[in-house]
Amino acid sequence: MKKNTNPKVDAYVDKAGPWQAAVRNMRAIALDCELNEELKWGVPCYTLNDANIVLLHTFKEYCAILFFKGALLKDEEGVLVQQTKNVQAARQIRFTSASQVDELKAVVKAYIQEAIGVEKAGLQVEFKETADFDMPEEFQAKLDDLPQLQEAFEALTPGRQRAYLLHFASAKQSRTRSARVEQCIPHILAGKGLKD
Repeated sequence: MKKNTNPKVDAYVDKAGPWQAAVRNMRAIALDCELNEELKWGVPCYTLNDANIVLLHTFKEYCAILFFKGALLKDEEGVLVQQTKNVQAARQIRFTSASQVDELKAVVKAYIQEAIGVEKAGLQVEFKETADFDMPEEFQAKLDDLPQLQEAFEALTPGRQRAYLLHFASAKQSRTRSARVEQCIPHILAGKGLKD
């Protein structure tokens, strides 16, 4: 490994379990691209001038390299995956083995270089406005009934507003949505986000 490795990432790699070899290979590719190696959110993150470019993470079924502004990449190889329909900017390349990382090494490196170019060019992902997200009727009813809740919700940052809307809307049943709304009302009134 090159001298720009981070000891905190060494510890992460050592604990990567069945994905250890694949994570090592992804790490080597990222370091080859002259990025700074950090540990953010408990996972290896590679930055350029303090801007997040990619991170490595593991799941039960696969490991992945995540591109923070992946939605802006051309994806000529068709390898980028959108984790869920609600993820707007990030995209992953998923792997199920270390050999698969090796096979796609040139592609991954080219995508990282493209991501660096996107960052250097100052390009930004255009996010949907909060108003573009579905407003669950159970929450709308509460907003209509409680003006102070409406005011508190509007005072939240757009990201916090979206997090609540996604949390409420992800419940399939109305009573579950209602229960989630009731549970979150004190947090919203306190000006807190879903995870605060």
